[in-house]
Order: sequence, then C-alpha cells, then structure tokens
Amino acid sequence: METLQVEQESKELIRRYRKLLRYAKPMLKDDDSRQIRKAFNLALEAHAGIRRKSGEPYIYHPLAVAQICVEEIGLGTTSIIAALLHDVVEDTDYEVEDIEREFGGKVAQIIDGLTKISGVGSKHESGQAENFRKMLLTLSQDVRVILVKLADRLHNMRTLDSMPRHKQLKIASETIFIYAPLAHRLGLYAIKTEMEDLHLKYTNEEVYQSIIDNIRSTKEVRDRFIRRFTRPIHQELSNQDFDFTIKGRVKSIHSIWEKMKKQNIPFEEVFDLFAIRIIVDVPEEQEKAVCWHVYSIVTDFYKPNPDRLRDWVSTPKANGYESLHTTVMSRTGKWVEVQIRTQRMDDIAEKGYAAHWKYKDSANKKESGLEQWISQVRELLENISSNAADFVDEFKANLYQDEVFVFTPKGDLRTLQYGATTLDFAFDIHTQIGLKCLGAKVNQRLVPLNYVLQNGDQVEILTSNKQKPSEDWLRFVVTSKARSGIKNGLRDEIRLIAEDGKEIVHRKLKQLKIEVKSDTFNQLTRFFGLTQVTDFLYRVGKGIIEPKELKKFKDASEKKKISTRPSNFTDARELGKLITEKTGRDDSILFLGQDLNLVDYKFATCCSPIPGDDVFGFVTINEGIKIHRTNCPNAPELLSKHGHRVLKAKWASDKRESFEATLEIIGTDRVGLINDVTKIISNELKVNMKSITVDTDTGIFEGRIVLYINDKKHLGELVKKLESVEGVVKVNRIKDK
Repeated sequence: METLQVEQESKELIRRYRKLLRYAKPMLKDDDSRQIRKAFNLALEAHAGIRRKSGEPYIYHPLAVAQICVEEIGLGTTSIIAALLHDVVEDTDYEVEDIEREFGGKVAQIIDGLTKISGVGSKHESGQAENFRKMLLTLSQDVRVILVKLADRLHNMRTLDSMPRHKQLKIASETIFIYAPLAHRLGLYAIKTEMEDLHLKYTNEEVYQSIIDNIRSTKEVRDRFIRRFTRPIHQELSNQDFDFTIKGRVKSIHSIWEKMKKQNIPFEEVFDLFAIRIIVDVPEEQEKAVCWHVYSIVTDFYKPNPDRLRDWVSTPKANGYESLHTTVMSRTGKWVEVQIRTQRMDDIAEKGYAAHWKYKDSANKKESGLEQWISQVRELLENISSNAADFVDEFKANLYQDEVFVFTPKGDLRTLQYGATTLDFAFDIHTQIGLKCLGAKVNQRLVPLNYVLQNGDQVEILTSNKQKPSEDWLRFVVTSKARSGIKNGLRDEIRLIAEDGKEIVHRKLKQLKIEVKSDTFNQLTRFFGLTQVTDFLYRVGKGIIEPKELKKFKDASEKKKISTRPSNFTDARELGKLITEKTGRDDSILFLGQDLNLVDYKFATCCSPIPGDDVFGFVTINEGIKIHRTNCPNAPELLSKHGHRVLKAKWASDKRESFEATLEIIGTDRVGLINDVTKIISNELKVNMKSITVDTDTGIFEGRIVLYINDKKHLGELVKKLESVEGVVKVNRIKDK
C-alpha cells in the first residue's frame, strides 16, 4: 500500500514539474531549462521525507509557488528558481552562500529576503513585523522578492484547510492586513481578490458560504441578463470590425460582503453584482481613441450615469491600472458597470508589475505610477524606523487605493494619497522642502499647511530656512514619506528631551525610594498607557507627565496592581503555559466561563462577543486580556502584527450566563408594532432587555434594543422571530456604540 502511494506521488510530482516547464517554455533562454532542473533536484533532495500538514510531500508547495509565479504573475527563470528554493535556507541545512554559489547572486538575494529571521518573535515586540521589514528591504534591490512572497502566501491560503484553527486566523489576518493590499498596489488584482475571498472564508465561513450559494442560485438569471445586455454592443462592435472580447464578471465575494456591510443591505439588494468588461486588441498608439469610441457605442444603447464615469486611460492609477469605467442604465431598469480597456491594459490589470515590464519598451516610455511608487518605497526604506511595528504601519499607509491628482507650478502631474495636504505635497517633492515648508499657494490663493488637496489643484510650496518641523504636523499628514520625514526631523529633539526625562525619573524614583531594576522603565511605560520607553521619557521631559505622578506608580506597585512579570502583559505563551500547568490540559486554550479563577479577562467592546462566536484572546499592554470575535474589525491588525500576544480561546459549553447584545430593527411604523416586538422578546423567548430606543420618521420605524442573551443560537432564534413580525423589514446585530 505504501509503495503504491509513493509511486502515485512520484507520477504526480513529474506531472506538476512538466506543467511548470510547459508554462515557462516561451520565456526560457540558453541554459535556463538546466538551471530550473538543478533547482528542482536540490529542493527535492532538501525537502525529502518532509510532509505538509495536509499529508502531501513538502516539495508540492515550492512547485506550486513556482507555478503561480510563471502562470499567474508572468515571471521568468530567476523567479522560478527562487520559488523552487524559497524554503530551503529556512527549513534545511543549506545556507544562502550555498545558493549563491550554485545559482548566482540574484537568486540568493531573493531567497535571503524571503527567509525569516531566526530567533525572532518570542519576547520581541513583533516577530511578524521584523520579518516583513527584512523582506521589504530586499525590495530596494529587487521587486521579485515581493512577487515570489505573494505567490507563496497565495498557495498557503489555498491550502489553509489542513492548518489548526489558530494558525488559520493568524495567516488569514496577515494576508488581509498586508499581503492583499500589497498585491493591489502591485496591480495583481486577481491575486488580491482571491486573497480577500479566502480571508473571508476562514474568518467568517457562514457569510462566505451564504454569498457563494446566492451567487450560484442567481447564475442562470444573471447569465441571461448579460447575454441580452451585451447583444447590441456585440453586434455593433462586429459591424465596425473590432477585434474584441466581452466578459460578464461577478464581483468578488469579499467586495459583495463589504458592500452589504457598508450599506447595511442583504445580498438581494446589492445591485451591481457584476461588471461587463469589453477588451479590444489595438496598437498602443490607438488605445485612447478606441476606448472612447467603444464608450460612445455603449452609450448609444444605454444612458450613462454622469457621476460614475472614471477615466483611468488618460490618468492611470498609481499602480499602473488603466481602464475606462462607466455605469449605464439597462432596459430593465438596473444599473450596470461597464469597463472598457485594451488587451495591453487587461494584461497589466491581471498580472500587474510583471506585465508592466513586458510593455516597458513600447510607445509609452514615460515612468509609470508603479515605478514612481517603488521609488517612494525605496525612499521610505532609507529612513527606517527603529521600531518594526511602526515601520509596518508606515508602509501600510503607503498602500493606498484612493488617489488625488494635483499639478506643480510648471504643470507636472503628481499623484498623492486621497486626503493628502499641502505638507504631504511638499514632502513628495523633497524631504528638505517639506521640513522647511511654511504654507502654500493653491490655485494662486494662500492656504495653510493642513489644506486638503483636491483633484486638479495647482500647488506652489512656500519655504523658510527658519522653519522647523513640529509634532502637530503628524496630525494632518497622511503619506508615509511625510510622516517618515517629520519623525526623522524630530528625532534629535526627541532624543535630547527623553534624556532630560530620564534624569528627572531617576531623581524622583530615588526620592520615592524605588529601586531601579532592569524592567522598572518598562513597568512605568505600561502604567502610563504607553508602548515605548522613549515616549514615556519624552513626555516626562516635556512636562506632559509630571514627576509627582510617579507616586501613583509607587502606590499601585505596593497594592500589587502592577505585575513584576512583563510576560503577563506582552506574551501569550507565558499565559498559555500557566493555563496548561494549572489545568493539566494538553492544549493552552482559555475556556471562557471556566478559567476565570486562573486569569482575568474582559470582552472587547469593539465587537461584543457572545457564546457561539468564534473568538480569540489578546493580551493588551495594560488592560489585561481582551476577548475579540475573529471577524472583529480590529482582528486583522491584532493577529498579524502582534501574534505573540494572541491566546487561543473557546467558550466553555457548560457555562450558562447572560451576555449583552444590541439589535437594530427597521420597519414600517404601525400601531402596536413596539408592543408586538417586546412581547416576543420578553414573553415568548424570556429575554431580558437592558434598554430600548425608538425613532419614527415619515412612517419609518427604527429601534435599537440592548438585551441579555445566552448564546449565538439564542440570538439567532430571536432575530428570526422578530423578522416575522408584521411591518419589520430588517433586524441586525450591531456593535454596541
């Protein structure tokens, strides 16, 4: 039986390897095929006998990553080799030097960027942030390190079923927090979309499955509508001899869910479930004229919404995306989004950065927005923050999606993040101009530093050598380049003030007869609700925290309100060990409602979890353990940036107590409606209400009820009953404000 399995796996391995070569063949030169074979053999030997959690041979994973690189991103030989070897240094005895000797410096550099830092993440502030920063440093030399990493992450997301629940949450959260926005920024829309959908699958499977079922059940009606809608357009484009393709594409599951949440509507009320895409194949010099020609054909048949025209052909997005979008009214009274683009534009939209390089030497030789963005990232990397988590925040701020287009006094177009101010614009031109910026003239009118730029503004920056950066500037800049420049400008001043603060604290602690130990400053920092010792010392030096306030710290210490074990505040693993030791259970899971005598915890107000919700514990800096729902709005950031502070948690099934939940009820007002609602709550289901507020306006009834329920199932029964009341249109569980 075992021999049969080995034979089947060998056949499957050969099949996958041949498929990789088949897709790579059009771009292979000279010695490329032999080098790929050598890399494959090395990976096969290095990972021999190792299996993934799914039970499959480990070698399937690097092969799959290489396949994504070539088939879905369009990368070449160097990236294929790097993908095949991307886990060799991290997981086996091979060193980066071995890779460089066999395959050269480029491959070694990419693999080094993809290899995690060993020993990071135990007591470190954030192991994930450190590794992400290391990977991004390689971006300054070679963007392929990010592209291979995205392929690696995509395959991990596709095979997440075999991982334990807490790992699924961590990997999915990192993906939505950093990798999906990064894929978007590099123009990899297909990969970004799949990552977002898979994140939803593993954090809110109920919603994910519900949307999939709804899409399937409406497919026939939708296909029929698309055929009818596109028929006249298809006919006219054929009559005019265009080489074209028309596709009807359903929007992603994640984007449908975001729209349902944002507009607070059910699936049935999402009107723009799909978009029609018209792709024409024409020479690059004719692209703009042809796109507008096709637009005129579409609007000959259907009336456009003038507020929904988006021209990314004349002004491409910063990630290189080009397309003409319009929304038109169909003959059945439905709005339909139509996207018009050329084959080149579609290639770039689907494969992003790699496709961009394919067309680099064509008619459009001007530096693209994508190249400009990578230049900005390189500048950011030159001014690296000492704190890895801060660096990730700065980088993430640079993964913006909405943009504003403004002009210099000479008429040069610059693209900035939506919400950017004149000070952001000054730093975008040059860091020194930003640091000396006094104000600006926008459209010949004098404006302050915090003026928010609008599309089409022409901006002239005013500077002075006497000007110095201020902390207040950080409140109204939005671009990472500006934030980084201001922080660097302030750093020397902050360091000097923090040194003064340290002397003040030392004197006061001596006066209070508090012994200064290695962890005293960390405890003080946590006590005052801060995360960085420098921040605490700076505030003391500035007089924001007065020396007399240190007596409160002494009083609290004496009452044992401050733990002398810093791990209790920063590392979930110590708590996990404590739970395992005290309970004798194999797994370090916190059972809610059962382990209160071991550790103290609170339910997070941002998502108000109730029994039945999928949850996790998070060790805060100075508020103990907070329990969050896995689909909490804050979950992606907490799980991806601070994995070392995440504690596995489950509801104890034998504990019955009441939890607060808030329901919003919307309907048409009628006499007796409130009475019917309260009867179901109090009499039929014996639920206690904490409060009820009702507002009626022109026949519309809106109510908010805070009540005590036992668990998610109990709440589900109540929602079903309330929805059946005459006049009630919608019942939603909402976050308690």
